[in-house]
Amino acid sequence: METVTVNASASYPVHIGGGLLEKAGELIAGVTKSRTCAVITDTTVERLYAAPVCRSLQDAGFRVYLHAFPAGEQNKRLGTFGGMLEFLAENRLTRSDFVVALGGGVTGDMAGFAAAAYQRGVGYIQIPTTFLAASDSSVGGKTAIDLSAGKNLAGAFHQPKMVICDTDTFKTLPEDAFADGVAETLKHGLIADADFYRFLMTGDVHSQIDGVVRRNVEIKAAVVGEDEREHGRRRLLNFGHTLGHAIEKCSGYTVTHGHAVATGMVLATRAAERLGYSPAGTLEAVTAACRRFRLPTACPYTAPELYAAATGDKKRDGGSIDVVALEEIGRAKTVRLDMEGLRAFTEAAL
Repeated sequence: METVTVNASASYPVHIGGGLLEKAGELIAGVTKSRTCAVITDTTVERLYAAPVCRSLQDAGFRVYLHAFPAGEQNKRLGTFGGMLEFLAENRLTRSDFVVALGGGVTGDMAGFAAAAYQRGVGYIQIPTTFLAASDSSVGGKTAIDLSAGKNLAGAFHQPKMVICDTDTFKTLPEDAFADGVAETLKHGLIADADFYRFLMTGDVHSQIDGVVRRNVEIKAAVVGEDEREHGRRRLLNFGHTLGHAIEKCSGYTVTHGHAVATGMVLATRAAERLGYSPAGTLEAVTAACRRFRLPTACPYTAPELYAAATGDKKRDGGSIDVVALEEIGRAKTVRLDMEGLRAFTEAAL
């Protein structure tokens, strides 16, 4: 087991390694005095991993309540979120009890938001079971649900007490789902670590998965520690996300997050090169990385469709929005655009 410490408003460990689900109860017992928790998961992960996690918690002396919601991004909605809150209330969890978010990014985002909202905030533990969630969304304290107008428009910053990444759970992921995590991994290398990018272009991610997750978490932790609430440097983590989220929305959330971000990074880099924010050759490097892992690089939507979706992005600040451009591989910057600038950026992206 490897451990990375996140130093935000609250410090917490991120444990990484195989076989950690069976040790979850023991690990969690070390960070809370409560002995009552609610495990929140989706119906897919429930069948795979709920039993060993609940058993581990019970063996460690916890009273465990299990709640499973229908799997899928389309269920990342107010109704599902409300059901979580009702479940916590019906089982009379108190402010000293805690939530365990067991699953991928959708589960982590929603269960974390439920923990932030219930009784004005209870503790929670992240146990990500996807490569994407382990490498990105489980770390940093962003929690949210989607609204009709766009992705992650309601949420809260709420840091977990601990993150437990059992990398053995990735073995049950379909290839496309694993690739979603690769997209966020490529993002981290492109914006923050050229050596990591070069490893990804030549090395074997599967055989070195613990180290790959660790490096992802180290990069994310360094950024979050400096800018927890996304007023500055943390915005760099949105590389590819403005147009990526627009693609997700245009698709009715049938395009997964990682695949949309991969296309978003290619589009953003094409626009950045054409508009002079990134040097020539950057697009070639980003496109080659996505193609190596069979991630999409082409967008089926028009510039007006993407622009309309992007104007509802939560990163919009009044009449402006920040987009991320690569200054070189391993270093990025934000570029502030007004709405006409975003329109021109979106047109240049296509």
